[in-house]
Amino acid sequence: MSAFDSLILAAGDVHAQVNYLAQGAQEGPMGPEFGKASPIGLLILALMGAAVLFAGWNFHRRYSRFRRRTMFAQDHGIDPFDDQAVDAAMKEAGIFDQSKRSFL
Repeated sequence: MSAFDSLILAAGDVHAQVNYLAQGAQEGPMGPEFGKASPIGLLILALMGAAVLFAGWNFHRRYSRFRRRTMFAQDHGIDPFDDQAVDAAMKEAGIFDQSKRSFL
């Protein structure tokens, strides 16, 4: 037996040992109910998706309103953060922003 043959034999033993260790124990949750999800989980995911969509819609609406008011204030030389002055000027111009009302 040459040194090369013994090296191949040793590598084969290591490979078999690694395979055996990598397989791990076959214990764990096994049975007819394993892997089946509850419909409640799907409901929770749907509600979370709806909440994210609602938050995005609400943010877009508020940001659009802020942008319109800021542009109006800058065009008319008003401080954009002076809400009362911007509201009064918009009402005077006849373009008072009615989308201020909340959804809920």
